[in-house]
Amino acid sequence: MNKTIPAPSTLTLNKARDRLSVCYDSGVCFELPAEYLRVRVPSADVQGHGGVGKKLVSGKRDIRIDSVEPVGNYAVRLVFSDGHHNGIFNWKTLMSLGVNQEESWAAYLAELQAAGRNRDEE
Repeated sequence: MNKTIPAPSTLTLNKARDRLSVCYDSGVCFELPAEYLRVRVPSADVQGHGGVGKKLVSGKRDIRIDSVEPVGNYAVRLVFSDGHHNGIFNWKTLMSLGVNQEESWAAYLAELQAAGRNRDEE
């Protein structure tokens, strides 16, 4: 049985636009860096589709979130300072990114290292 993921009670973009705070009525809050959200964006061009594999995104250390746009009552679209705006972060995805942030970030850094890439250069 699928458990329904609740909508966050607040989504707050910090003044520097480099971190999104996602909080729930339960009191659980996640601070999600813009770089983390950009490299894990759930868009087809990054996650792969139609036989095209997942793309490793690099060089986003200084990325900012330009805007947070509601998508119905189930998600938000984040527009990033590099112009990327294709990813729709539904509530389940935001929760997963928050809950799994430490291991997901470590996996990303390992992927970069294995590919001989880094956080500063695309």
